[in-house]
Amino acid sequence: MSADAEPLSQEGFAAFAARANDGKPLVMLNLLAFQADGGRERYQEYGAAVAPLLEKAGGRIAFLGEPAPALLGEGSWDLVVLVEYPTRQAFLDMIGSAEYQAIGHLRAEALTKGELHPMDPGEGAL
Repeated sequence: MSADAEPLSQEGFAAFAARANDGKPLVMLNLLAFQADGGRERYQEYGAAVAPLLEKAGGRIAFLGEPAPALLGEGSWDLVVLVEYPTRQAFLDMIGSAEYQAIGHLRAEALTKGELHPMDPGEGAL
């Protein structure tokens, strides 16, 4: 995986990879805070470069939005993106590809902080 604005959680990545072949769909929550000088533009460059790789992996952007000030919590983010993947393995294959390795630096250069949260579809009603 490429360098990122936040250090990779070895424990989280290991747990994620251990379920790589479960065959279940995945939604990845991306919480993004941009560099003050050109970060948003750099991330847009990353977005354009990653789009064909995402399509090739069978993924798609399900939601992209700029959050309003928090009602609860202290976090502050510039952009929230939900990305659907057909499986965890599809995500791993995408980020492990030579094509992704060539562009991953754009994401890291765009961000002051970023979080990735893999999410499984929920069961039952709230």
